[in-house]
Amino acid sequence: MTLFKNLDKIKHNISVKKVNLKSMRGIKIIFWVVWRVWFYIVMAIPILIMFPFLVLSILTESGYPYFFKMARIWSKFILIGMGFYYKIEKEQTLEPNKNYMIVANHTSMIDIMLMLVTIKKPFVFVGKKELSKIPLFGFFYKRTCILVDRASSRSKHSVFERAQKRINQGLSICIFPEGGVPDDESVLLDSFKDGAFRLAIDHQLPIVPITFGDNKKRFSYTFFSGSPGLLRVKIHSFVETNGKIMTDKNNLKEQVCQIIYAQLIEFGEKKH
Repeated sequence: MTLFKNLDKIKHNISVKKVNLKSMRGIKIIFWVVWRVWFYIVMAIPILIMFPFLVLSILTESGYPYFFKMARIWSKFILIGMGFYYKIEKEQTLEPNKNYMIVANHTSMIDIMLMLVTIKKPFVFVGKKELSKIPLFGFFYKRTCILVDRASSRSKHSVFERAQKRINQGLSICIFPEGGVPDDESVLLDSFKDGAFRLAIDHQLPIVPITFGDNKKRFSYTFFSGSPGLLRVKIHSFVETNGKIMTDKNNLKEQVCQIIYAQLIEFGEKKH
C-alpha cells in the first residue's frame, strides 16, 4: 500500500510540474506579445513628438546632420524603453573630419538603433527598400537612407551614384554586408556581399568593422523570443583601403568577415 501511495504522490507531483510549466509558458507568451507590441509603440512615440522638427530637417540635404541627431535620440529612447542597456568597446575612434565605410553583422530590427547610438559621426544607411513600408518609420527611412532593391541590378548600380553624393557631402556610409538577416537563425554570420567593399575601394574609405554580440538573442525576428538586457558592441581597428584596387576586394571582404566572426565567437564564450 505504501508503494502505491508513493506512486500516486509521484504522479501528482509530475502533474503539478506539468501544470506549472504550462503556466510559465503561457506567461512567457503573454510577455512576448506585449513586449513586441510595446516595441512599435516606443518607436512611434518620439517620432510623433519630434515630427515637425524631423520633417523640417529632411526638407534640404544640409539639414541631415540635425535629422541624424534626432535619430540618435529616437534610438536611445527605444533601447531604454525596451529594457536594453549597451556596452561599447572601441579599439579605434572615428575622426570627425573623415569619411568611413561602417559595416556590422545583421541579426535584428534593433541593429539600426544600436548603430545610431554607437556611431556619433553622421552617416547614411544603405538598406533594403522593404523597410520603407513600415508605417511612420518608413516615411523618414526612404527620405534619408539609400534604398536598394536587391532584385534589381539597376537599383544596385544607382546605390553607388547616391553614395558618391553623400560621401561628397562629408557623410560616412553604413552597410550591413550580409545583405539582410540570415533566414536560418542558427547561422552565426552569413556570407558578405561585395557592395560595401567596392564602395570603400572606389572612395578609398577606411572600413570600420563592428560586431553586435547580443542583438539576435535580445530581439531576433522570431516573434516569441527575446528579453531585456545587455547589448555588447565592439568597434574594431579600421581596415585601411589606401592604395587598394578592385582586385583586392575579396581579400578585404574576407578580412572584415573574419574579424567580426572571431568576435562573435569570443562574445559567445563570455558569460554576461
